[in-house]
Amino acid sequence: MKLYHRNDFWVMLENKRMMYNQNMQEKLNKIKERFEELSKKLSSSDIAKNPNEYQKVAKEHKDLEEIIVLYKKYKGVLDNITSSKELLKTETDKEFVEMAKAEVEALTEEQEKLEEQIKLMIVPKDEEDSKNSIVEIRAGTGGDEASIFVGDLFKMYSKYIEKKGWKTEILSLNEGTAGGFKEISFSVQGDDVYGILKFESGVHRVQRVPQTETQGRVHTSAVTVAVLPEAEEVDIEIRKDDIKRDTYRSGGAGGQNVNKVETAVRLTHIPTGIVIERQVARSQLKNYEMAMTALRTKLYEAEVIKREQARAAERKSQISTGDRSAKIRTYNYPQGRVTDHRIGLTLYNLDAIVAGDIDEIIQALKLAENAEKLQAGIE
Repeated sequence: MKLYHRNDFWVMLENKRMMYNQNMQEKLNKIKERFEELSKKLSSSDIAKNPNEYQKVAKEHKDLEEIIVLYKKYKGVLDNITSSKELLKTETDKEFVEMAKAEVEALTEEQEKLEEQIKLMIVPKDEEDSKNSIVEIRAGTGGDEASIFVGDLFKMYSKYIEKKGWKTEILSLNEGTAGGFKEISFSVQGDDVYGILKFESGVHRVQRVPQTETQGRVHTSAVTVAVLPEAEEVDIEIRKDDIKRDTYRSGGAGGQNVNKVETAVRLTHIPTGIVIERQVARSQLKNYEMAMTALRTKLYEAEVIKREQARAAERKSQISTGDRSAKIRTYNYPQGRVTDHRIGLTLYNLDAIVAGDIDEIIQALKLAENAEKLQAGIE
């Protein structure tokens, strides 16, 4: 590590800040040019003939508009600082000078706040972040206790999803023998779902005394959570010849129609051997549509994981690596604590967290990831 004398350090720091501001200005100028280009596209008559293209352009325009509004405010603050400093060079009235200095100080604070906001907004967004998600929770080591914890996590996410105003639909489930689920899969629809829930992928450990434990010993069980960006038809093309389709009667609850008619669907993707089964819906068509969405998502997942791992290698990230087998979080019931191992965050409000209050953890992870992106992309 290079050492600096005190004065040299402050010079180095100021130079670095100026260089960053220059880079940020360049990025903002490019964003402004792109925004103006998109505005022209939206006002043209040609784009109205292509609804898909219009939707894509309109979304990018809306995303950039937030940055442009902040950028205009930032430019106004910089202009006011420049004007106030110019006045200070020629003004002799002491009272006016003090007022101008106070204004420059206040404007400088506002400048720094706006710079921090802009930094976060110009962080490159992953193209998958705006997608809906499919969440799969599976019991790992721990037998019945792991299945019970799958149920606990499903309740936690369900309450969080409800608070966010998102929609969810159960895709498949396999109940545990002592409660909970051996595995459960569900879709989540809403704004920026994958960009928020993706941090939940990995191994979640629970440490507590199981209900069946007679001697009060604490057991450790594990559950795997996989959050996948829901793939659309434009993301993955599947040839009909590559799919083997089977139908059969659904098992379990669901009413006489579900159990007597072949409503369940099994799709086998021949090139990869991936098998998807869906039987929770009452119609064969609905189960087929759900199975096709799940199959596209499974095929798309491999590409997403590859990209995540490549980015992680560049940034040496511990936050979002695409490694579904990594231990990410521990829920310790005797101590009432939750620890996220990726960022070393420990909270002692376990009851609130398992009741769906996971925003603080997700925001901390998002902040850490953005910091890594800024480090890699700007500095």
